[in-house]
Amino acid sequence: MASHLLEPQHERTFQYQRSLPALPVPTLEGSLSKYLDAVRPFSTDEEFQTTVDIVRMFQEGLGKELHQKLLQRAKTRRNWLEEWWLDTAYLEVRIPSQLHVNFVGPAPYLEHCWPPGEGTQLERASVNIWHTLQYWNLIYKEKMVPQKAGKMVLDMDQFRRLFCTCKVPGVKKDTIYNYFKTEREGRCPSHLVVMCHGRIFTFDALCDGEILTPPELLRQLSYVKERCERQPAGDGVAALTSDERTRWAKARDHLIRIDPHNESILETIQSSLFLISLDDAKPYSSAENYTNLAVEALTGDPTIRWGDKSYNSLVFADGTFGANCDHAPYDAMVLVSMCWYVDQQLKATEGKWKGSDRVRPMPLPEELVFTVDQKVLSDISHAKLQYIETAQDLQIVCHAFTGFGKSEIKKKNLHPDTFVQLAMQLSYCRMHKKAGSCYETAMTRRFYHGRTETMRPCTSEAVSWCKAMMDPTREIHDKRKAMLQAFNKHNKLMTEGQEGNGFDRHLLGLYLLAKEAGHPTPALYTDPLYAKSGGGGNFVLSSSMVGYTSVMGAAAPMVHHGYGFFYRINDDRIVIAITAWKSYRQTDAATLFNNFSNSMHDMFHLATTSQL
Repeated sequence: MASHLLEPQHERTFQYQRSLPALPVPTLEGSLSKYLDAVRPFSTDEEFQTTVDIVRMFQEGLGKELHQKLLQRAKTRRNWLEEWWLDTAYLEVRIPSQLHVNFVGPAPYLEHCWPPGEGTQLERASVNIWHTLQYWNLIYKEKMVPQKAGKMVLDMDQFRRLFCTCKVPGVKKDTIYNYFKTEREGRCPSHLVVMCHGRIFTFDALCDGEILTPPELLRQLSYVKERCERQPAGDGVAALTSDERTRWAKARDHLIRIDPHNESILETIQSSLFLISLDDAKPYSSAENYTNLAVEALTGDPTIRWGDKSYNSLVFADGTFGANCDHAPYDAMVLVSMCWYVDQQLKATEGKWKGSDRVRPMPLPEELVFTVDQKVLSDISHAKLQYIETAQDLQIVCHAFTGFGKSEIKKKNLHPDTFVQLAMQLSYCRMHKKAGSCYETAMTRRFYHGRTETMRPCTSEAVSWCKAMMDPTREIHDKRKAMLQAFNKHNKLMTEGQEGNGFDRHLLGLYLLAKEAGHPTPALYTDPLYAKSGGGGNFVLSSSMVGYTSVMGAAAPMVHHGYGFFYRINDDRIVIAITAWKSYRQTDAATLFNNFSNSMHDMFHLATTSQL
């Protein structure tokens, strides 16, 4: 993919945007039928009958009226969901973003040219930043080839918000500020922000219109590092971004009131290309254990991350890397695309800069110093305290399962992603002795401004198969048959979700229309089975495949009694990041990983002995 990006081509990055199809509205009957199918594994016969009656009343009454309003809305918008999704999933959420919503990743570069090494932090950071800036330049000049699924063009709009983007807190609702422009649209901000020891610096990534070379970037980073090592730590204003959203909004307003220059500093941070965190942690463990890296990425020093930035590049003292990103502007696959590009470029150059060592005359980095008073310092202290308490409660396990990978699974004519998902279902069932409501991301980028749909892997077929696997009296033939049925159902639902025919976003739209019209909340949404099956963001297993590259990701669980389960699938291994809250005693990320490993082997054994 990386080399393909640089080939001379005639396609411009955003050229197909206007020709993408509008996001469809599923049929009401179809969505409600799929909803009933999805809640069945979590209900008794009596509970299910109650829900069937509720759904029928909704379908014949208010639901029909709301659906017609939704069809009208879709006639005037190419994506009827876009604003609603952004608001309800991200901007109106009040819990702290940095730990609860942001997604992170240990960077992949240590798997080839960059094993951990003392004294390599700044030199590697310079090369890494240079390649990242090349990626920005490809988007800026619209030279990045539009992504496709087969021959199907995918929406590229989210790539506009990878750089020069920041979420700004509001008392009731946040706002996304996007300063990015393509070369044809006008001037795009080109400065970087570096944070180190609670202090903030900025410098331009261009000199005479040309991207700084790694030796020039090294000069700028070295200046920052030396200044921070010689002088006391800064106030750590960045920690405010880790607080509850309304508290942060009020603290930000106070910052601006006490000195107008503070607003100018905020604007500099918000509009920067991206943020670089020079971190003193040394999190590397081994090529099979990424736990420490994931822990530092998700729960590291809050005084050197701006939690609302679309991309915080984390540069650790042992020469390893991570990322911490606000989820509102884009979905994780955008960052995966960039990290994979950088990874491939580093691999091709063995992680070395092979150009000129000349450093052009240019201004040194400027330190950005906020004016603070006792209230600001108190707010920072409060934010750090709540952040540390929450961070200590978050359990993270990130290991490689090395028994087999994509190659061996595909030899069995089974879909690797579905294989992992069913293994996750089985491991949860074995551990908790019940079905686990589950969210898996289905990408809808084939539509204009499409993002995601919910795919629910905990199907009746998956639960039946799990029961068969846990029953020692069942024959192998029965287990194989049940497994194939679970595979087929999963694959069907994933295809439907990607084609805009899931039901979760549809039900969200109907709920929001009822709310806007002043109706009481329809019984469908207050029915206990709605939340029990995962509705309203109550999924016990929040999962997503990060892809088939060397890039990895992680995020916190969706609910206190649940897990985050993220994974990448490689030819010979599957790397999994599992998160759980320690304060909920019944969940344990390490136990779930061990169960997952056993389930993977059991499934593979079943596939082999059954001669699938």
